[in-house]
Amino acid sequence: MSDSIVVQKVSDLMNKLTDPMVGIPVVIAVAVRTALLLSVVLPYVLDPYGFRKYPGPFPAALSKLWIARQAGNGNRYEVVHDQHKKHGKFVRIAPDHVSIADHNAITEVYGHGNGFIKTEFYDAFVSIRRGLFNTRDRAEHTRKRKIVSHVFSMKNVNSFEPHIAAAIVELFKQWDAMCEKAAKFPGVDGNSAKGRAVFDILNWFNFFAFDVIGDLAFGKPFGMIRSAKDIAPVKPEGSNQTVYLPAIQILNERGEYSATLGLLPMWMRPLAKKLPWFSRGVKSVKNLAGIAIAAVGERLANPSDRDDLLAKLQAGKDENGQPMGREELTAEALTQLIAGSDTTSNSSCAIIYYLSNNPRIMKKLQDELDKVAEEKAGGEEVLHFDYEEVKSLPYLQACIDEALRLHSTSAIGLPRLVPEGGATILGEFFPGGTTVSVPAYTVHRDTSVWGEDSEQYRPERWFERDPKLLQSSFIPFSYGPRSCVGRNLATMELALLISSVVHRYDIEPLEPGKKLPTAEGFLRKPLEFNVAIKRRDV
Repeated sequence: MSDSIVVQKVSDLMNKLTDPMVGIPVVIAVAVRTALLLSVVLPYVLDPYGFRKYPGPFPAALSKLWIARQAGNGNRYEVVHDQHKKHGKFVRIAPDHVSIADHNAITEVYGHGNGFIKTEFYDAFVSIRRGLFNTRDRAEHTRKRKIVSHVFSMKNVNSFEPHIAAAIVELFKQWDAMCEKAAKFPGVDGNSAKGRAVFDILNWFNFFAFDVIGDLAFGKPFGMIRSAKDIAPVKPEGSNQTVYLPAIQILNERGEYSATLGLLPMWMRPLAKKLPWFSRGVKSVKNLAGIAIAAVGERLANPSDRDDLLAKLQAGKDENGQPMGREELTAEALTQLIAGSDTTSNSSCAIIYYLSNNPRIMKKLQDELDKVAEEKAGGEEVLHFDYEEVKSLPYLQACIDEALRLHSTSAIGLPRLVPEGGATILGEFFPGGTTVSVPAYTVHRDTSVWGEDSEQYRPERWFERDPKLLQSSFIPFSYGPRSCVGRNLATMELALLISSVVHRYDIEPLEPGKKLPTAEGFLRKPLEFNVAIKRRDV
């Protein structure tokens, strides 16, 4: 497309956006339109980064608004994936941002010692103060990670297992009761079918994940499993009064808001916050922070000898022997609340979705688990497994990893700022100050890595293909120094929950074969998954 056509197209667009400018003198109106036009057209025409050679949607070359719109629609990962299918491994998704869909770029962009840092995208996720997730300064991140990574060492994570097990027991009490009622009164109401209990399993996995992280990070569960409700105590900003709000809903709204706001130019963000959709997100950010403030405040007011995540965060010290202050402690607890709830519930739902829609695979996994149960209890009922019993089960891990590959809870390409002096990635030079990313959703579907059937759920591929290649291309927890610090805890929680659920219950999708509906904020989240379940005869 010639530069003259570009100028004309953008000029027409600016006229539509700014006309009529009621009550504004003609000279000012013309000046505004001209300034907007130049701010978009000049960078495109001058091409300061040399990015015009990269293909992609034309609006993306002009403004960050294109990618922000995809995020606001909740399907950024899918749109970017389609662009890669159309154009190949390099796609321009913003004036200064190139998405690179190649597993070989993972170490170059996210690896240790390469100088790449997080972009201003992460500023939109700051509420109380910067935490480990949204800290951009390399030295400050190193200080924080030194404290927090120790908390999530495997030794410490093993001590968290009783808290997870307690939540599984509470969850199964609820499910057993529903199964018993459905068996006695099949088809009496909309919550049973053919003697099976019917419900949205995503809701229960949300309740489970929030109760576990509440127990670990704040000293006690939120009580969502027991009450079967999305509810958590909150202290609104500037108030000492505790109110009860839907934490899961708030978390979802916060993710959608921050992931969209973070893609807007910095100058536009204060204006965007005044718009109705964004103002709702601002409120959700404050309410989510209020949950952490209320919970940490109560815990500090009532000291405990509990051996949990918050206790270990309190005991942690940096290289100067200094512990975290109250505000920093609360910010890190909030980070764990967000990371430890949303990712677990999303992933658990996706894993059960794929298993229940593939009876052969479900049966094969149940056979593996039944053997462990027989050794554990000799024919007696097994309420739940211990991590030591299931952590090395090959088919269980393959089933979990295959679902994490396809669902890609963190599906977007996490943006990184190219360091001063620039960097060469896969033979392409990117100037300092530009942005690059590697989209997990697309990399997880690379047929050269995963096979021609990469869109299918088939755990057996993890035993058939080069394990080193698969692991180097598998980034559900990201990669490098900014990878998920809670990976050990997430791995344990998923192994315990999925193994225990699959062994205890026979689960069928209410609508077999139906695509799992999802929406994306920062994470890609299922919207619902209705199942029919009953106790297995084991």
